[in-house]
Amino acid sequence: MGLDKAEALRRIDPERHVVIAGPTASGKSALALAIAEAQGGTVVNADAMQIWSCWRVLTARPDPEEEAAAPHALYGHVDPGAAYSVGDWLREVETLEGRRIIVGGTGLYLSALTEGLAHIPPVPPEIRAQGDEWLAAGGLAEMVAALDAATRDKIDTNNPARVQRAWEVLEATGRGIVDWQRDTPPPILPADRAQCLVLSSDRDWLAGRIERRFWQMWERGAVEEVEAMLPQWDERAQWTRAIGAPEIAAYLRGDLDADTARKRAVIASRQYAKSQRIWFRSRMKGWERMRVGPAG
Repeated sequence: MGLDKAEALRRIDPERHVVIAGPTASGKSALALAIAEAQGGTVVNADAMQIWSCWRVLTARPDPEEEAAAPHALYGHVDPGAAYSVGDWLREVETLEGRRIIVGGTGLYLSALTEGLAHIPPVPPEIRAQGDEWLAAGGLAEMVAALDAATRDKIDTNNPARVQRAWEVLEATGRGIVDWQRDTPPPILPADRAQCLVLSSDRDWLAGRIERRFWQMWERGAVEEVEAMLPQWDERAQWTRAIGAPEIAAYLRGDLDADTARKRAVIASRQYAKSQRIWFRSRMKGWERMRVGPAG
């Protein structure tokens, strides 16, 4: 995993909860399992794509042997087609007992866990459908323009999912999402009550791991996972946004050859890792850094 397990475990306080953030393919799941095996605790998923029951290989979910080696929670427990939000995830984390080793790369989940999440009323399905159609028609710029000024200045306006969420909240409640966030209640696991780690590495080392891992996924069942889901494919659905899923689906439909699909999926994975690093740098400045891979 690019990390000396014995050295890492010496830095982990066995009496505290642990929260591990890291970019895709950085080895964070292996570290979480090593902690659980050596010190006890439940490994808790904080990856928004690993919740879906249809994706194990494609999202690098722990395999059955790993899940049997230590308690795991919130992996593959949501069926495609169901609605699932960061608020749903927080409520499930809060019900877990004992020591939690929370691991994942979804920055929004981890920030909400340690900083709190505003209680925003649910968005009606018809508004969400309207937002889906607007974005699908290429309306990102118009959707950004429709936001209130405070929200537009605060969120990443290049991220369609963030923009759509902000627009939906404004449309449904008449109140900007930033305004709602000002009323955020206390977090369920403040950063000072857990040992919070961010894995960091050399970008070239990580890029190589990303490429090798995706090729392994392709050979070990990711294509078959996507093929099984094609009859109910909906590119607007949450579960179809797993990294690599759209490219594999395009290959299976005959729109891309295998080599092009793999290369595009690797590029998408590297771009996602870059966005993760940006989130971690901006939102997790006080978290402990743990180096993985070679120095550089």
